[in-house]
Amino acid sequence: MSEYGDIIKKAEILVEALPYIQALAGKTVVIKYGGNAMISEELKNSVMEDITLLKYIGLNPVVVHGGGPDITKALKNFGVESEFVNGLRKTDSSTMEIVQMVLAGKTNKEIVSLINQKGGKAIGICGIDGMLLECEKHVETIDGKPVDLGYVGHITKINTRVLEVLSRDEYIPVVAPIGTDRNGQSYNINADTVAAELAAALKAEKLILLTDVEGVKSADGRVIHVMTTDEVYRMIDEKAIVGGMIPKVLGCIKALEGGVGRAHIIDGRVPHCILLEIFTNKGIGTMITRQLIPYYENEKL
Repeated sequence: MSEYGDIIKKAEILVEALPYIQALAGKTVVIKYGGNAMISEELKNSVMEDITLLKYIGLNPVVVHGGGPDITKALKNFGVESEFVNGLRKTDSSTMEIVQMVLAGKTNKEIVSLINQKGGKAIGICGIDGMLLECEKHVETIDGKPVDLGYVGHITKINTRVLEVLSRDEYIPVVAPIGTDRNGQSYNINADTVAAELAAALKAEKLILLTDVEGVKSADGRVIHVMTTDEVYRMIDEKAIVGGMIPKVLGCIKALEGGVGRAHIIDGRVPHCILLEIFTNKGIGTMITRQLIPYYENEKL
């Protein structure tokens, strides 16, 4: 039997995944794709393989992507300086033209092409298509004073019909975070925000944020694999969650309050991070949920 050891281990992995496949069949999973996973060719390929596999085993993945490095490179090529306020890129009219060209064009179609190469059927859209993401001008406040960020959008309405039609069929929607107002003006929107609000609007079972960190960590540096929203708020109050992690966990909570079942913050630098998080009991990142309700009888939360 020893000669079959490696094969048996692979079978055990598939068996561990079975209750999750059963629980998630037909459910929507919104994946925010960004960070180093968009730069490394190896990671690009593993993420696209994961997304394609999700579709083939009966889940409905919806991908929302960022594109910061591509935008910065394009702006530099056009001689346009980038300026950020509280993590949001100031976006004047010339910058908006370039952002839209890069996100809805180059970045979006590269992701679509990669998924299609893996055997999936991806369709790339942005928030302008079907009025998916209706926006108004976002107003950022610093020290009690409003700051004009230009064409940075705040989502006012999500029209999910186009995504529902695509994802319930054989297609994988890939969404660029560009929105529009009723006058046809385009807006740049933070991709984490788009993913969280889309997940809530679609009543997705899962929201998954690919990041460049391992997850939410305890005071002694350990990754916390499961958290409730109450525990997140407590850690923010205790300043155990700080910096760029705060908007990510608050985005997750907003999605959960909107009807999403579970939200995950995972390390996109780990090959096949999506499969490892969804289909193993321990996972590799941090799962946040409102209540600890197991998918199956012996699930350890």
